[in-house]
Amino acid sequence: MYISSVSAYAVPAGPGFGEDSPLQELDDPAVEEVTDETYGPLKAACERVAAQRFGAPTLIVRPTYVVGPHDHLSRFTFWVERVARGGEILAPGPRDAAIQVIDARDMADWTIRLLGRPTGGVFHAVSPAPPFSFADLLEAMLAEVGPPGTTLTWVDPDFLGERGFTGESLPLWSAFNAEKDLNAADPAAAFAAGLAPRPLRQTVRETYEDALLHPLPPPAGRLTAEQESRTLAEWHQR
Repeated sequence: MYISSVSAYAVPAGPGFGEDSPLQELDDPAVEEVTDETYGPLKAACERVAAQRFGAPTLIVRPTYVVGPHDHLSRFTFWVERVARGGEILAPGPRDAAIQVIDARDMADWTIRLLGRPTGGVFHAVSPAPPFSFADLLEAMLAEVGPPGTTLTWVDPDFLGERGFTGESLPLWSAFNAEKDLNAADPAAAFAAGLAPRPLRQTVRETYEDALLHPLPPPAGRLTAEQESRTLAEWHQR
């Protein structure tokens, strides 16, 4: 088995794209350095090497954002913790931007069971099935851990981009990400092969409980409370 990524796909990819969609290619096959530009093509190249080395049957799993307790990248966790603090939340638009996640525990259990299959295959480890938006994600967090009175204020992506915000400062935000279309993969094949993600709100709750027990310092460059307050004030005054 090789764990790849939906980043292996060429863009654009239409909503509900399948495992047979075209993959990215390296401009220079000798490139080994992993950057934002080479990550996807290198994943696709690794898939080909894995198939050649392993032979048949080979299993290829392409996840989207892997989330849940103990996530040292804290992309999903950032939003869970922010919603749990309550108040007015800066929600980066567009509201309808596609998003998919997979709980690491569900993916781990399923991939281990997949190894018992007599045949190989390619599968998307993603959930939920599209359409599912960033607004849906934040609303699920709000329903599970948001204190009474918590509100989401949706801010125009161009307004945020002009102020230097990126997917590093606002994790999971894909407004200016060339791969944003890859967050709408079809999980039907994986579901048919036994992938059964737990309810999203359960992942939200358990991620928050773990964050309380094992707090991690925020990665450098993340949105701070001061930046959020200042940006919201500017948004309201525009």
